[in-house]
Amino acid sequence: MQTRERFTFRPNDPSKSQSLNVDFRLIKGHKSSKEGSGKPALLNITKDQGGYFFEFENFPDRELCRDFVAKAIIANTSSGASEKATPINNEQLSSAEMQRRIKLLQEDSELQKLHQQFVMGGVLSETEFWATRKKLVDVNASRRVKQRVGLKSDMTFNVKPSSDGQSNRVTFNLTPEMIHQIFAEKPAVRQAYLNFVPNKMTERDFWTKYWRAQYLHSARNIVATAAEAAEDEELAVFLKQDPILASETRQKIRKVDPTLDMEADEGDDYTHIPGHGLAVENTKDELEAQYEPFKRSFMQDINRHAAVVLEGRTIDVETADTRTVAEALASSKRVELAKEASNGNVNQERLDRISRMSEIEDLQAPREPPVAPLCIKDPRDYFDSQQVNATNQEAGTKQMKSRLSTSEAYGSLRVFISEIRTVGLSDPIVRPEVAVMVFNGLTQNISSSKYQLGKNPHESILDTLPRVTKEELLLHWTSIQELLKHFWSSYPITTTYLYTKVISALLSYYVEFVPFVVIFSM
Repeated sequence: MQTRERFTFRPNDPSKSQSLNVDFRLIKGHKSSKEGSGKPALLNITKDQGGYFFEFENFPDRELCRDFVAKAIIANTSSGASEKATPINNEQLSSAEMQRRIKLLQEDSELQKLHQQFVMGGVLSETEFWATRKKLVDVNASRRVKQRVGLKSDMTFNVKPSSDGQSNRVTFNLTPEMIHQIFAEKPAVRQAYLNFVPNKMTERDFWTKYWRAQYLHSARNIVATAAEAAEDEELAVFLKQDPILASETRQKIRKVDPTLDMEADEGDDYTHIPGHGLAVENTKDELEAQYEPFKRSFMQDINRHAAVVLEGRTIDVETADTRTVAEALASSKRVELAKEASNGNVNQERLDRISRMSEIEDLQAPREPPVAPLCIKDPRDYFDSQQVNATNQEAGTKQMKSRLSTSEAYGSLRVFISEIRTVGLSDPIVRPEVAVMVFNGLTQNISSSKYQLGKNPHESILDTLPRVTKEELLLHWTSIQELLKHFWSSYPITTTYLYTKVISALLSYYVEFVPFVVIFSM
């Protein structure tokens, strides 16, 4: 005898006095033998230590008993777990979290409708509704405007020094932003700061020499500049052309397509021809080789400054410490060069491009086609043979029976259900590749103009419905998706709370979908 709380067993043989009286709360599960396997109809009810085996006269009686046992186990195990599974509605939220949720609802009208339908309607709690959108809330919280402040477009040589009016001494006031800009535009100055300060000179002496070099360049006297550099080795670092910048320029030139004719475009380069691109004869000063390293071009300074301003701040360091800024910029440049060096495909692609463009077709050997050409002398013989092969292949396949009687279908279904209950699902009911194929086919059919209704080929089936009906149908579609999301997140249903909630949600949608079923069946 079985009840919802316990089951009792007394043997038919009166000589055996052993009987059972077991509470279902002690039962953990059950197993059964497979029908049609030649074994008797057995039912194994398990508990923490051991279990009970029952043998039935036939399988239908065993099935009824097994179903009752399964329901009793769920009822007794869910009674204690339902209290834990009931969501906590008094969730303590911070003001920032509440503001993020309100902002999401205000920005997304569809989300607002779902919230009003399920949370306000009592189908889901506030915690359950936002539990499936935790990632959305976190992304919205982490989405900050991380726009870095760029560099000013003013050039550093426009800085006007201050003078006391009593001596020839002038004073430059350097700000952290100006220092950052100088280090970004002139890598040699940045490296000199790391090498000289504070081992060889103080920071004040360093910037004094830097502005001394800027003054000599502004005087446009290359002879005097070369003389000053010869006397002061440290000052010469600021007077000579930037070797680090020249190396970076050569690296960029190597990335240019080697097949381009650079000579043809040289006339458009302001840095090579004086007169702003206009060809002027006999205007280029013939400088001696010893003065060449001290040559400075105003257009080169403008182009470099423009490139740095467009690139913006490459580091997030905001400090007044000059050495920290210099080290951060140097580290950023080393990382950039390391990434370029690790990409060995760039140089190989450049060599391949040179090889392809330098080939002379007349001097190359004839290239064999990648595949043999198809030569069909008699098309009829070819297609007849293909048809025979296809017929033989179809004949070799196993023909499956597609028509079954009611009793055969019912028996097959019972066997299939018994196998699943006994051994579980070892293989999926539907193969994933078949499911994807069917899903893609249905999606294509719905969106394809071949399956559309109406005179307009671009008009979908939903467009043929009244606007109110279409909006309601789309709302039901999103609502069902929302319910399915919560259903599978709480599957399997092991508590009375979840079971009642699923039943009520299904019943409500069954009632709401009756009008739509009538519309589409007409």
